[in-house]
Amino acid sequence: MESGSTRRMVFVTVGTTCFDALVAAVDTAQVKEQLWKKGYTHLLIQMGRGSYVPTKSLGDDGSVAVDYFTFSPSIKDHLREASLIISHAGSGSIFETLRLGKPLVVVVNEDLMDNHQSELAEELAERKHLICARPQTLCETIKSMDLESLLPYPPADATPVAQLINGFLGFPDDSFSQKLE
Repeated sequence: MESGSTRRMVFVTVGTTCFDALVAAVDTAQVKEQLWKKGYTHLLIQMGRGSYVPTKSLGDDGSVAVDYFTFSPSIKDHLREASLIISHAGSGSIFETLRLGKPLVVVVNEDLMDNHQSELAEELAERKHLICARPQTLCETIKSMDLESLLPYPPADATPVAQLINGFLGFPDDSFSQKLE
């Protein structure tokens, strides 16, 4: 990669959880090498409550620059600044990223007992809104990912919810749609 090229950041988030397996996976030389080969220059890791501390790097050795932090009042700025987001499977992180239209790799935490999060991630991956991985498959996933194949997540249509509320309040079914016309 040529010096002076544009900054392309990968933002990794575990939310408020502890997900050391994800942090350790992105901290491997193999994952950092794949990110570098894909043209990413910086790796910023939000490590949450985890105890695994990633290795900081200035990136002056011909690889990605790495920095990390535990928590931030709002990760929105980091999400906006990122060219790629690698996230835990929390619905808040997933939908916030998809709303921003950013490419997303969701890494499922297999240590969670009731893993409804993996169902959400796998369903959205099937619909081609994101790419789904496990900590042990992350390197291969990054190597083979095709971000061009991802489809934008459509903004939510509030009409069905509004109709449900109207019905609950006793308004006729068509009152909401007439107001929209």
